[in-house]
This record gives sequence, structure tokens and C-alpha cells, in this order.
Amino acid sequence: MFDDVAVTPVAGCVTETVETDEHPFASRIVTTYVPAITPEIFGVAALLTSIILGQKGRLNKAKDSAYECGMISEGSITPRFSVKFYLVAMLFILFDIELIFMYTWAVSFQDLLGQNLSGIPNGIFWGMIWFLALFIVGEIYCLKKGAFDWK
Repeated sequence: MFDDVAVTPVAGCVTETVETDEHPFASRIVTTYVPAITPEIFGVAALLTSIILGQKGRLNKAKDSAYECGMISEGSITPRFSVKFYLVAMLFILFDIELIFMYTWAVSFQDLLGQNLSGIPNGIFWGMIWFLALFIVGEIYCLKKGAFDWK
């Protein structure tokens, strides 16, 4: 498909012959996709091997019940958690992400201040102002909904 390509001489330059592969697209696919697909192939092969060679267990009430020192368990297996527990967890994640974002912004602020990243002068500064405005609106919403009442 591709023959040897000769470079035309330019004044003061050395002429050299560049050899090309017979199938450059195929070699690029192999070097790009084979390392990416190999772990998936091994994962699927391990899963199929465990399905084919694994033993099928028979389920019954005695095997499915929890062992509690020989005593029959009473009540529900899993305790119920209050909605407040999940609310606290979600608010922690929200504040944690905000803190990480603001910390990385503060560390890189001086380096990024002179760059015109968004087409707006000092876009990094106004981007943080926009983020803080949205965050404050979210905090006001949580406050009005009573999410910060720890009763």
C-alpha cells in the first residue's frame, strides 16, 4: 500500500529515505488497544472459569440463617438507621468536596491568575466567585429545609 517515500532535497539539507510500515494503521491499533483490552479478557475469563467450575450450592433455611452462638436470632437482621444519619453523611461529602475544590484553587491561584483560561480576564477568580455563590445558595436552601438542625 505504501512504498518507500523519498524526501525531496532542499538547499543545504541531507536527503534520506524514510521507510514506512506495510500496515501503519494495524500496528497502531495493536499498540493502542491490546494493552487496554487484555485486562478485560482476563477478567471475563476468570469469571467464566469460576461459573463453569464452581459448585452450585443448595439454599435452605438453616444455611441462610445467621449463626448466633446456637441461638435463634430474633428481630430484623439489619438495624434501621435514621434518615438523619444519611443526611449527615451527605452533608459531610458536600462540605468535603467544597473544601478540596477550594484548597486546590487557592494553591494554584497565583499560577493561573495570569492565564486567560476561559476567555474572561481573571476567569479563575470569577469561576471561584460563581462556585461560592452557588454553594451559599445551597447552604441557604439546606438551612431553610432544616438540614442543619441536629435535634
